[in-house]
Amino acid sequence: QVQLVESGGGLVQAGGSLRLSCAASGRTFSSYTMGWFRQAPGKEREFVAAIIWSGSRTYYADSVKGRFTISRDNAKNTVYLQMNSLKPEDTAVYYCAADLQASIVHLPPSYDYWGQGTQVTVSS
Repeated sequence: QVQLVESGGGLVQAGGSLRLSCAASGRTFSSYTMGWFRQAPGKEREFVAAIIWSGSRTYYADSVKGRFTISRDNAKNTVYLQMNSLKPEDTAVYYCAADLQASIVHLPPSYDYWGQGTQVTVSS
């Protein structure tokens, strides 16, 4: 079992930055692929970024590539999402997810464990 708790969301102006954190419980965090997803009102949950267990490979949605950076600290059981050059269309609830395999990292059903989400609002 893995429990995930996101933090770091908030209100920011367009062009600003935020760093989201996802703290995980459990001693096997370093074995999990971790993902960030987001869901805006009335829209489906969409992939943002993912990082494999070692941190040696990362994946990004085209919409955030070059602006967002995913990273992890296995010693702290935490995964981060650094978000720069934020746009109003980035406004959503951001969710952290974990899975041992996550064979298709951009699909929500690939992940067994989810956090409760943190709200990010970008004003124009």
